[in-house]
Amino acid sequence: MQNPLQLNDLVRIVSPSGVIDPAFIDGAAKVLSSWGLQVREGAYCRESYGRFAGTEEQRIADLQQALDDQKTKAILCSRGGYGLAQIVDRLDFSAFCRHPKWLIGFSDITVLHNAVTNLGFPSVHAIMAKHLTELGSETEAVARLRDLLFGHFADYTISAHPQNRSGKATGKLIGGNLSVIYGLRGTPFDLPYEGNILFLEDIAEKPYHIDRMMQNLRLGGVFNKISGLVVGQFSDCDEDPLMRKSIEEIVSGALNGINIPVIFNFPAGHVDDNRPLVLGAETTITVNSDSVTLKTVF
Repeated sequence: MQNPLQLNDLVRIVSPSGVIDPAFIDGAAKVLSSWGLQVREGAYCRESYGRFAGTEEQRIADLQQALDDQKTKAILCSRGGYGLAQIVDRLDFSAFCRHPKWLIGFSDITVLHNAVTNLGFPSVHAIMAKHLTELGSETEAVARLRDLLFGHFADYTISAHPQNRSGKATGKLIGGNLSVIYGLRGTPFDLPYEGNILFLEDIAEKPYHIDRMMQNLRLGGVFNKISGLVVGQFSDCDEDPLMRKSIEEIVSGALNGINIPVIFNFPAGHVDDNRPLVLGAETTITVNSDSVTLKTVF
């Protein structure tokens, strides 16, 4: 289990997926330094190789060094995009298991979240370099990430949603980006669904693509295994009149006959208000008719 960060702890910034504007690396380093942390960036995190932040070998080298370094206490992935599925099976997590550190990111970083979840370690689904650079220090996404990393795990209470399903569930919070999870189904990096709470979010997917992925989870028996579902933000997903359903209705429809608590419209995903979640940690969700709570249990 990772310890909360302390002043002067070392955080490494790496770019294991898509190419990133170097100004966002500078901005993220400035914010992390303002929190009293030491910041070191990977040798190749500013590289550009087509859509990727360097070749596969360069991205592996930076991420492996960060995973191996005993002095590193947290790894901030600079951005998502695409690329981790190409390299995750060539990473060695043995040193990470001996000296675990907080892994921070979302979107394509779901690949790494899945990997460390399967190893039994929590990780942080949260904003990355762009939002750290552009958002104010007291916005929910930034302030809550800072607090979480330093050991203050606040509970969430949000408003009810018409599609919510009432109930209470406890289990490890697992998941992340739906498209990435879908792409990892049937691989060694698929998730341990049994008895756990699944979180899903996505961006720029057509409604029928979302339905296809939700049906895959349904047909694969995932919804019969999980104890609860947290539905985050599905951003920039165009309406499709031919589907005759909203995104919420597509997700809810895939759960027909499944009696578990479900939270809709949780503030996490590809939005500015991307609240941090501790994946792989014991979590309790309580869904009532007028409010919803999500509590990380340590």
